[in-house]
This record gives sequence, C-alpha cells and structure tokens, in this order.
Amino acid sequence: MNRAIASETRRAGDRLARAVAPLFHRILDRIDAGLAEGAIEAGLPDGTRRLLGGRGDGPVAIVDIHRWRALTRLIVSGSVGWYEGWAAGDWSSPDPVPIFDLFMRNRATLGRVARAKSGARFAGQIFHALRRNDRAGAKRNIAAHYDLGNDFYAQWLDPTLTYSSAIFAPGDTLEQAQRRKLGAILERTGAGPGDRILEIGCGWGSFALAAARAGVAVDAITLSAEQKAVVEQRTAGLTVTVSLTDYRDVTGIYDGVASIEMVEAVGERYWRDYLATIARVLKPGGRAAIQLISIADDVWDAYARNLDFIQRYIFPGGMLISESRFRALAEASGLAWRDRTGFGADYAETLRLWRAAFDAAVAEARLPARFDQKFIDLWRYYLMYCEGGFRGGGIDVAQITLVREHELCA
Repeated sequence: MNRAIASETRRAGDRLARAVAPLFHRILDRIDAGLAEGAIEAGLPDGTRRLLGGRGDGPVAIVDIHRWRALTRLIVSGSVGWYEGWAAGDWSSPDPVPIFDLFMRNRATLGRVARAKSGARFAGQIFHALRRNDRAGAKRNIAAHYDLGNDFYAQWLDPTLTYSSAIFAPGDTLEQAQRRKLGAILERTGAGPGDRILEIGCGWGSFALAAARAGVAVDAITLSAEQKAVVEQRTAGLTVTVSLTDYRDVTGIYDGVASIEMVEAVGERYWRDYLATIARVLKPGGRAAIQLISIADDVWDAYARNLDFIQRYIFPGGMLISESRFRALAEASGLAWRDRTGFGADYAETLRLWRAAFDAAVAEARLPARFDQKFIDLWRYYLMYCEGGFRGGGIDVAQITLVREHELCA
C-alpha cells in the first residue's frame, strides 16, 4: 500500500513538473535573449541540456539546475535568491565564477531578469534600513564582519594581513602586490618623515606599519576591537596610535588622510559626513588617498533599491560607491578629485588567490572549529561572487586623491 502511494506521488510530481516546465523555459528564454556576451550551458531538471547565449565572445558557464525553484528564487529575489538556491542544492556548477561574470557583463541586456521583484525588494529595503550606519549601527555592522576573529582572517590573507585589493606587477606574489598597493596609497598622501596622517579604517595595520616605517606618524581608527588589538601589537614602538573611534568623531588637523576600502561600509546616507570629516581634518593643500569599490552608474539605481547577497549575508550596512555621485559630494565639500586609477582586474586576481588560500586552510583544517560547513560554503561563495563581479566589469576598484585646495568656510 505504501509502495503504491509512493508510486502515485512520484507520478503526480512528474505530471506537475511537465506542466510547469514551459513556464521555466520562458524564464530561460529571457536569460538567453539577454546574454549578448558569453554563454551558459545549462543542465535542466528533466535531464536535458540547453545552451543560452553564445552569440558573442565571453566566458562559458556550466550550470546544472537540479530543481526548477532555482529559477523562481532568481526571478523573485535576485542575487539573494540565487545564493539561497545554491545553498539549498537547487543548482550547482563546477565553477560558479563565470556565471557571476556573465550576470555582471550582461547587466544592461539582462535588465531586470535577475533582480529582486517588488515584494522581495521592499522586504530587502527594510532589512537594509534597519542596518543603517549611524554610530551605533556602524559599530554593530563592522563587528559582524571584521570581528569574526583574527584567527580566521590570518589563515587565508597574505602575511601583511591586508584585506583589500592588491596592485600587481608581472611576477608579483600577493604579498608583493599588497606592498605595492600600500606604497601607492602612501605616495598619494604626499606625507613624508615627520608628517602625521589619519587612517580611517585601519584593518589589521598593514598600511600604518608601512607608513610608520617610512617615518610618518599615523593616527589609525577602527570600530573593530579585534583589529585594534592586532594593530597595537604589530606597531608597538612605532609612531602609530590606534583607537576605537567613529570617523565622525575625529578631531585635529593632519598632513594627509588614508582610507582603504572603508567607504563601502559608510552607506550612501553618510557619504557627505565621511567627506566632510576628510575636508575638516586635512590642512589646506593636504591630500587624502582613497581606495574605493564602485559599481557602474548604469546599474546604480537598481543596485541601490535592492538588498544584494553581500548586504544580506556578508556585510550588513555595506554599499558600493557610485563614483559620479561620490565625486560630486567630494567637490561640494571642498575636495578636488585627482588622479583616478582603476584596477578591477587586480581585484579579481586578489580574490582568486584569497580563495585558493581559503580552500587550502579548509583542506588542512586550519580554520577555527567554531565555523561550520555552512559558514565555510557561504564564504567560499562570497569570494567567487566578488571575483565574478570584477571580471564582468560592472564593479571596479580605484585609487583617487582628494585635495583640500583652500580654507573651508566657517
């Protein structure tokens, strides 16, 4: 009897799958039409395979859709739903990086296919708003990401403990490329021996250490207690002070400012405050060296209206920069925008090397025991997701110099 019921249940499931399959093929039709570059070789729940795109040069992603609900999640909840489908086993790929590359590379032609729809978008907006970066919220959001533990990050970052994009020259190791980046930031500040600079968001101290060794005094600020402890240890005996200070509360005047991939933790609502702080603490003629991650203006509005995978699962309160908007605010704050240098391909390589080191740490059981397989899988997905975004070209990383050219009005 039970066997007969199970058999009938399977037959009913098969009939339902055949009935709904045309609906999902229409979703695949939309994705196919939107792939102007590259292709997806898709395995489908009924055992068939289908090629999407293939009309222009670009990466080829191999994706196996095990349950049709993977597409439902994508259509309804965008990047959040696509991750949740992957975590639930609704889809898989031997290498997900190309699929993320394709979503970004074809962002204009794909349109709203892979973006959250109204209900999910509204819920995401509420979630994101509750994690705004006022003083209390910023501290909580930073702790959620950076206070995962120094023993976690140390297992897969390079020996400088630098958690931002490197700048590569041919033949560089990741450590050499990170030191090249740190040197480029210091050079942009124009600071030399005897000068004092402010570092907004000091990470684990790699820049403060490099600057102090060059004779520059550094006041480093962070909201992460874990990071502060490491910076104090690494810079003991050098001209570095480190404190748990919100950027809005900084006082004093500095010869220069450095801030490496910190502004993404500020949020659009507080960009003006961040830039006002830089303008206020810089001496006339002083320079701020900023390394920032931006998203292309052609998708900024859609990005800003949605909660994406990283904001939901990795970095609450985070937001990539619209360079055009950020530049306008900088100039309105009395800061001249100078010497932009973008190096998005270098971030893709940095992420690839981080993932290789992360995988090695997992294989050798070096990650702290408190992190379970679900967490490990989430972070591996995060590193692949980011790498694909940079390879697709819609996300970039850049260094720019902001110059305070005149006295601020009282």
